[in-house]
Amino acid sequence: MSASRIEIRIGGTGGQGLILSAKMLADAMAASGKRVAQSQAYEPTSRGGFCNADLVITDGEVDFPLVTAIDHLVLLDRLAVKPSWPLLKPGALVIADTRLCPELPEGEYRSYHLPLSRTALELGSERVTNIVALGALVAQSGICDREWIEQAVRAATPRGFLDLNMDALKAGYAVHEQAAAHYEIAGAVAT
Repeated sequence: MSASRIEIRIGGTGGQGLILSAKMLADAMAASGKRVAQSQAYEPTSRGGFCNADLVITDGEVDFPLVTAIDHLVLLDRLAVKPSWPLLKPGALVIADTRLCPELPEGEYRSYHLPLSRTALELGSERVTNIVALGALVAQSGICDREWIEQAVRAATPRGFLDLNMDALKAGYAVHEQAAAHYEIAGAVAT
């Protein structure tokens, strides 16, 4: 696998909009000049069963379109932990929802427990948790410019939900910034 290969998984349960948010991220990455393969897997139940949406991003040709060593993992439900954990690369970034995925296994990774679903509820709809998570992932990882992800969200969102989705994306950036400040302060106190 090439050094320019980045593997991302957004995991949770069916009905959380994981596939839509992965498609938006894939569109943003492609618009920025990257090559992207996007895939998904889900249980036969349409809502409530395990679901994941994966992206493989490279500068050149995608040599294998499925994730084998995850660099960035977003967990929107505890159901996604067990099937995703064996694929987690040492030092990977893990963003987990504080309410729906409160505990993570031990391991060599950078974790951020963020109030993704709570933030979506505060915006008025838990249905935008996936967009809040997308904003937090882009802000934390720096995998693409905010301009690209904002364009992709605008393009894939029905007009009646555009303001809510854009607010959710910006709330995801803010959740990351608040957490980064908290982790920085906690790290300074611990040393």
